[in-house]
Amino acid sequence: MADQWMIRGPEFVNCNCAWGCPCQFGALSTYGHCEAVSGGIIEEGNFNGTRLDGLTWAMLLQWPGEIRDGNGAQQAIIDERADPEQREAIRKILHGEATDPGATMFFVYNSTMASVHPTLYAPIDISIDVDGRTATLKIDGVVEATGSPIVSEFTGQQVEREIHFGTGFEFRSAEVGSGSAKAHGPIALEFTNTNALFGELHLTQAGVVR
Repeated sequence: MADQWMIRGPEFVNCNCAWGCPCQFGALSTYGHCEAVSGGIIEEGNFNGTRLDGLTWAMLLQWPGEIRDGNGAQQAIIDERADPEQREAIRKILHGEATDPGATMFFVYNSTMASVHPTLYAPIDISIDVDGRTATLKIDGVVEATGSPIVSEFTGQQVEREIHFGTGFEFRSAEVGSGSAKAHGPIALEFTNTNALFGELHLTQAGVVR
């Protein structure tokens, strides 16, 4: 029987593009290459009957050019609290191994990779407030990232912007904010005040639940 799974919970993504990220609108990236940090909290989840509730995850992603051109590198980090069955379940989800072709961002990203670094299992300190457009992600020795609202240069007030996705493989909708991240190790990243998205994931092996 094919793998059956579901995860639901908030996700924070910080990439190197300008606020809003042209990629979200089918355009080329801001600087001609893509780098990103993402992390999520599985509030509710299961994989072939194995419960995943309460576990966390993160991904480091890097491409020398546009995502569509491939040659990328990725590394998954999984909550060290997960038991062996839970670790393998989340690893398969994050690497798109248990997903209909093209159905989730995990499958799409993995299909563009030239290097898939060994999965890490570590304590993940993560908090995400989707409506508030704030997030923190810290994995000692691996990555630190923060997200916050964009503040208007004209009014000094928070800029409230949301993207709705009628189709796609990640969010149904996402709040837009600003993020900064620094990652170490085989995938080294650093960007400041760049695009951040905050959204609620609800995915299965068949894609986004709408």
